[in-house]
Amino acid sequence: MKKNIKSLKNLPDEKGYYGSFGGRFVPPQLEKPLQEIEKEYLIAKKDPAFQKEYLDLLTNYAGRPSPLYFAKNLTKKLGGAKIYLKREDLNHTGAHKINHCIGEALLAKRMGKTKLLAETGAGQHGVALATAAALLGLKCEIHMGSIDIVKQHPNVIRMKLLGAKVVEVNTGGKCLKDAVDSAFTKFMDEYQTTFFAIGSVVGPHPYPMMVRDFQSIVGKEAKEQILKMENRLPDYIIGCVGGGSNAIGLFNEFLDDPVKLIGVEPAGKGSAVGQHAATITYGSEGIIHGMKTIVLQDEKGQPNPVHSIASGLDYPGVGPIHAYLKDIGRVNYTSVSDDETIEAFLELSKVEGIIPALESSHAVAEAIKLAPTLDKNKIIIVNLSGRGDKDIDYVAKLLKI
Repeated sequence: MKKNIKSLKNLPDEKGYYGSFGGRFVPPQLEKPLQEIEKEYLIAKKDPAFQKEYLDLLTNYAGRPSPLYFAKNLTKKLGGAKIYLKREDLNHTGAHKINHCIGEALLAKRMGKTKLLAETGAGQHGVALATAAALLGLKCEIHMGSIDIVKQHPNVIRMKLLGAKVVEVNTGGKCLKDAVDSAFTKFMDEYQTTFFAIGSVVGPHPYPMMVRDFQSIVGKEAKEQILKMENRLPDYIIGCVGGGSNAIGLFNEFLDDPVKLIGVEPAGKGSAVGQHAATITYGSEGIIHGMKTIVLQDEKGQPNPVHSIASGLDYPGVGPIHAYLKDIGRVNYTSVSDDETIEAFLELSKVEGIIPALESSHAVAEAIKLAPTLDKNKIIIVNLSGRGDKDIDYVAKLLKI
């Protein structure tokens, strides 16, 4: 870094870098539109009227604050550390995605845009953005891989009911990475009237910063809640990581605190290329979707095929802030398999009466492994980033229920 940053929460630098990761690597015709988004966002960020409207919608429309729930049954069964769940699954639309979608939609309207454009994997970002578009009177177009359209059919129906146009993507691996490619291509043709609302802390600057800022409400609430409930900070915080928006949303408020942070990637079916989407675990430095980060790539620098049982995590890159936090050792990134994820999905459902999203089940699986190894006076917070309604048909077919 060129300058000393005392707080990790002050990142990125003025060029959009988190250490050596981040930046803006885009075709020349997109440079000006992205500069305009950055300029307008930085103004809106300091505008009391914008912040008031944003927080009002989070409270009275999205249903914040989300509860911090002590999972006493799971804690008792595991016999170790206390496990708390940050219940983002209880937000309107069923996940953390509504936090940044409302913010991006408000910014789009402020800029005079008439349409929201986005990619989606599990469909939660697509549903949340379609919801925000309906609320604010904007058109909405969502690009989604054909594999994910089949896996996440309920969310496809939700998007259509909300008035969004769903574009099926049949190129490449037909999943999240390809949906991002497709949406970026459309944005290049329509940037004058359209706002590209990226669904995670990925992409060219200012998107990683912007989505992180909107999602930081999760960690701010969690810190206030745990101090009230336990009169101290937690020992561990766990979040699943694909692009990484839910994880950094919870991590950000604790980056400068003596709390251990764990990001959980999808180990999928194994370590071979195409069997997993554990980017930080197996990837290397590269450029994807306008950012320098860690990428699962071949010797020519082309993204590798990926797999995860959770559609929202099957992405060959990761947010540059996560690449940086890995680089400096602030966050420990690990991975769990598809089988461990399903086991955690079933366990939380049967023990606590909470059906988690398959994405969130990765974080739950890590907590299930970690808690029994810790003393009973230790505290773990898991970001339960979404609910599993969208996954029940897929899981039922998988388990032949």
